[in-house]
Amino acid sequence: MPRVNRKPPRRRTAFVGKMANVAWREYPGHFGGALSKALVGPLNADSKLLDFRISRYAPMAYVQEHVHKVQEQIYYVLEGEGILTLDGEKHLMRPHDYVYVPPGVRHSFANTGLAGLVFLVVTTPADDEPDSKGGK
Repeated sequence: MPRVNRKPPRRRTAFVGKMANVAWREYPGHFGGALSKALVGPLNADSKLLDFRISRYAPMAYVQEHVHKVQEQIYYVLEGEGILTLDGEKHLMRPHDYVYVPPGVRHSFANTGLAGLVFLVVTTPADDEPDSKGGK
């Protein structure tokens, strides 16, 4: 039987990161300069349970309405203002406002202000597939 070279499983270790080293990315469903930096998650921490990002939406940028099957999310606004929609109900979000979004709640977020909307996003688990073995 031929020998198969397999990478050893990644070991979970603590680390200190530098946000400046992480590239901004516009994820699917995000538009108009709705950018995020994936700080901790499956790709750099081998985390199956946690995805932690910082997002910056330019004026008029937004994430389209969507719903998660199993993921829970927390958004915490650092700068700017925007409209968060939860199951059709609109909420003005400003610095130090936060929201908990359980699975099954339709939601979207749009920058309605004049400056950048900056917020933290914590998502658990890291993958939205109920029986998934891997990350996003």
